[in-house]
Amino acid sequence: MQIVLEKPDLKVLDVRTQVFVENLLNRSVRLDVLATDSTGAKLNVEVQRSDKGAGRKRARYNSSMMDANLLKKSEDFDQLPETWVIFITDNDVMEKGQPLYPIKRCFLGTGERFEDGSHILYVNGAYRGDTPIGKLMHDFSCTDAADMYYGTLADRVRFFKESKEGIEIMCRAMEDMRNQTLKEGMINVAKKMLEDGTITFVGLSVDEVRNLKTDQNV
Repeated sequence: MQIVLEKPDLKVLDVRTQVFVENLLNRSVRLDVLATDSTGAKLNVEVQRSDKGAGRKRARYNSSMMDANLLKKSEDFDQLPETWVIFITDNDVMEKGQPLYPIKRCFLGTGERFEDGSHILYVNGAYRGDTPIGKLMHDFSCTDAADMYYGTLADRVRFFKESKEGIEIMCRAMEDMRNQTLKEGMINVAKKMLEDGTITFVGLSVDEVRNLKTDQNV
């Protein structure tokens, strides 16, 4: 985050992965990473291999879902924290050859920034260069710790690939991902059966069945 946001003094206080943000009436989202920095700003980081997964309206939706869940009842709107939605993409999805694409609202007539505290940033994962962001993107796609520029990333890669504890953690993570994929597949099949007029809810919880019915307005 220090490199991507070009803030060398930035301190991240809390990091959570695979954060489910529920929307009772419409589509919910699962955030890859949700972090909080020392200023109270909330940072959603999405790592996307597919260009389709990094669409502009998805960035807008993630930003709106964060906002909708950051204020408690009766809190003043001015207490809404600064937010960042950051997409790190495998390819240059904006196709302009830049390492970073910061997006902010502005007044069209003057170009002056609106300054509502909402930010979207695309990071070009294909960018290479003798700069901090170029070296970081190199490390992101590097499989050999010995070839990495940044010691922090190299040390973590060695831990997960070479130590017994790290390998066990990775195996559990892969198993969790497999189970989640199977569960999501069951839900998709159930939705299709709802559309066809026939359905079985074997393996689904009551809440998941209720959500399916809500999605189909039945």
